[in-house]
Amino acid sequence: MTVYFDVASTAPLHPVARQALTAALDEGWADPARLYRSGRQARMLLDAARETVAAVLGARADEISFTASGTQAVQLGMLGALAGNRRRGGHLVHSAVEHSSVLHVAERHEAGGGEVSVAPVDRAGRVDPLAFGALLRADTALAALQSANHEVGTVQPVGEVAALCAEAGVPLLVDAAQSAGRVDVPAGWSLLTASAHKWGGPAGVGILAVRKGVRYSSPLPADEREGGRVPGYVNVPAIVAAAASLRAVRAEAERENARLHALVERIRARVPQLVPEVEVVGDPVRRLPHIVTFSCLYVDGEVLLTELDRAGFAVSSGSSCTSSTLTPSHVLAAMGVLTEGNVRVSLPYGTAEADVERFLTVLPELVAGVRAPLGLDLPAPQGASEQQGAPEGLLVIDALGKRCPLPVIELAKRIGEVPVGGTVAVLSDDEAARLDVPAWCEMRGQEYAGEAPATDYGGDRGSAYLVVRRTT
Repeated sequence: MTVYFDVASTAPLHPVARQALTAALDEGWADPARLYRSGRQARMLLDAARETVAAVLGARADEISFTASGTQAVQLGMLGALAGNRRRGGHLVHSAVEHSSVLHVAERHEAGGGEVSVAPVDRAGRVDPLAFGALLRADTALAALQSANHEVGTVQPVGEVAALCAEAGVPLLVDAAQSAGRVDVPAGWSLLTASAHKWGGPAGVGILAVRKGVRYSSPLPADEREGGRVPGYVNVPAIVAAAASLRAVRAEAERENARLHALVERIRARVPQLVPEVEVVGDPVRRLPHIVTFSCLYVDGEVLLTELDRAGFAVSSGSSCTSSTLTPSHVLAAMGVLTEGNVRVSLPYGTAEADVERFLTVLPELVAGVRAPLGLDLPAPQGASEQQGAPEGLLVIDALGKRCPLPVIELAKRIGEVPVGGTVAVLSDDEAARLDVPAWCEMRGQEYAGEAPATDYGGDRGSAYLVVRRTT
């Protein structure tokens, strides 16, 4: 039987949601906009669900609209707020680690002539409120900041950023997909989004909350449903189940959060002890109680996930180092941490201590098995040598055509060939290597000396020297 450790992607259906869904299928199937009895009954269930969600999220019922997903809620919220504030300007601010739904809206906004500023994060994945606030301008129409990161669990300083946005008169959209139902909703938001399947409700229900007084113009054709913000027929049974499970999860959150926090602390402490060359990422203190993420040097994350699945554990990864997908996680890249061999463990309510212990037991052997075929204990491969045309005195590792994690593996194997103070250059055309070589230097106490175009030394366009100076 597989142990499910991936609730950050989607949570199993909560028992309360299942019960509510079954009942609502019988009682709430009719059109809630109709005046006959079954329609009025469906409308009563919909109104009650809206009241429940509003109470948990700290909103008014008439500020809540139901969407088809959390992604749709983010996109409608951002597009509607940008349109509603277009007279103010066309400037958008968001953090570098937002969910892809935010990034895609930003790309579309920029392509349409708008301006976008991106707030950087520290190595823990947290924005600096003052740095975020410094990006706000007189023409800023919207700012977006997640409540907590979906890949590493770091909680963002939403309250501090919200205060700066309020002072500047800028509406703030908060993506609360990972935190809604688990922890208190941060104060100060202008627009809030969430997704039911993250807390154990049914998939296909998103939440868009827009505060009264916030300028909002629907980016879609007018519709009389959901306050004019979301067109189309609503799924009353699923909404009822989502609201019931949100209330149930919030009621048990304090007890379960404390228990899951202790289990995550055990994973954070034990993994680096059990597995060599591992970096636990994300803020160690200001984080969600159920998420822990770590990166393993010299490991293909997708291969490791497959091995964990065979061992009976369903986990996720922020890495994208496969032959078909060569783009590394934008979150890990923005943090400046290792993008290879990434594993995200997110524990569901009710996780057994024994399952966590078994995970810690099988993980070291699986990582060792994944690393074994990569040649870590074998002689350096042929072809990694001084390259003609390279700067004099520079040991060059020719890793052209080799994908994550191979360039870093070869660097680790050969850096001992140069004395302390000597330099090694990895010649690579892999996008992930440009992120992972600096991250490896940070982990191993070496100095990353920067990047030089390979064309400066007769190499191919698109490749680069990633220069490392040995310090230990």
